[in-house]
Amino acid sequence: MPVKMFELVALDAKRFFKSGDRLSNLRIDNNGSVTLVTEVSAREAAVDFRFTTNYMAPEGVIGRIQIEGKVVFEGDARAIVASWSGKGRMPDDVASEVLTVIMNNCIPEATVIARDLRLPPPIPIPPVQVQSQPPPKGKGRGDVEVA
Repeated sequence: MPVKMFELVALDAKRFFKSGDRLSNLRIDNNGSVTLVTEVSAREAAVDFRFTTNYMAPEGVIGRIQIEGKVVFEGDARAIVASWSGKGRMPDDVASEVLTVIMNNCIPEATVIARDLRLPPPIPIPPVQVQSQPPPKGKGRGDVEVA
């Protein structure tokens, strides 16, 4: 039961601070949510979604990126739509696969948009740690030199 198609429908992004302002204690939240599930055919369900990245500082919201789109999921469409209509959620295996595809596609897109708006990337950047080099071993009796 794979995702057959992924499509972006709308992009909206805004920075709420001046370019030179210093920001401290910045929190970045990514959230993907399903807004609608409809049956396309007996084997395909269309899943509309909204992905949002919020940039929060102690002063309030300093930026927002919102992406809307559609995923077409191949599987038992009637069961998926019935679960969504009845419980307000998709079956766990379908939801897991759909939300993974949404995150895998929207986070890179949000990263490019954030760069253009001069916002920090919505993914954690790994810290770089430089270790000092140990001193070279001296030439002693037990050292063998190979030329």
